[in-house]
Amino acid sequence: MPRSETWWGYALIAPMALGLGVFYLWPIGQTVYLSLTESGVFGGSTWVGPANFADLLGDEEMLGALGNTLLYSVLVLAGVPLAIVIASLLNVRGLRGLGFYRTIYFLPVVVMPAAVGLTWRYLFNGDFGLINYLLGLVGVDGPYWVGDPDAAIYAIAIVGVWSSLGYNAVLFLAGLQGIPRHYYEAASIDGASRFRQFFSITLPLLTPTTFFVMVITVINALQVFDLVFLMIAQKSPALAGSRTIVYLFYEKGFVQQERGYAAAIAVVLLALILVLTAIQFRLQKRWVHYE
Repeated sequence: MPRSETWWGYALIAPMALGLGVFYLWPIGQTVYLSLTESGVFGGSTWVGPANFADLLGDEEMLGALGNTLLYSVLVLAGVPLAIVIASLLNVRGLRGLGFYRTIYFLPVVVMPAAVGLTWRYLFNGDFGLINYLLGLVGVDGPYWVGDPDAAIYAIAIVGVWSSLGYNAVLFLAGLQGIPRHYYEAASIDGASRFRQFFSITLPLLTPTTFFVMVITVINALQVFDLVFLMIAQKSPALAGSRTIVYLFYEKGFVQQERGYAAAIAVVLLALILVLTAIQFRLQKRWVHYE
């Protein structure tokens, strides 16, 4: 390309590149530097090198938070097949009230996280919560969801699936509407049932959308904080069983004022996200099918 056109291209992407550098790359660099220091009691910092990362390896709270975060991510991923089923139902032509159903499923996406967390906290209340009341009607004694160390992470995962279901369903709905209809017409002529068409046509051609949804679901799940902060009390015995990496970062950085240690946690989280995303991109070559 002529140099004059090249400079025009650089000029057009300069605002985006500047914003990326100022609001993303520079903070990442600062965080990495801060992770190699130790904050003083009265401010300032001291260079300690990789000592913070060495301490993380033997920190039981960090290992517990890592396990809770990975478990939450797996549980939230279980909602992806449910989103596919809902999107398939919302894609049925001629269904009465289709626009209403699509709106209802998408509403949780636009609700403020604080409202979501507080509402579900009351629903999961072990003494007077609606969920345990409904379970009691069928003879089931529900646990103290947000107060039980063994049940808290599952309660948070339920809310996580509910919150992301509408967004994922919209993405899958877009993917479904992008599948050419002549595939289904040819399958119908050959005598394939709706069930066979779903597994032989819909799911294979929906794999690019499924891959994208899985990537963003894992990234969002690894960064969960608001649900834990709003649903689990700070003095609750269930906090140890539901503390995530970002919640531990909040405790170390903003409560205990250990900024260097908190920055090290953030760097580990960044590395974890990059590794898991790279693994997903590597594995997608085996199961994602493009037309």
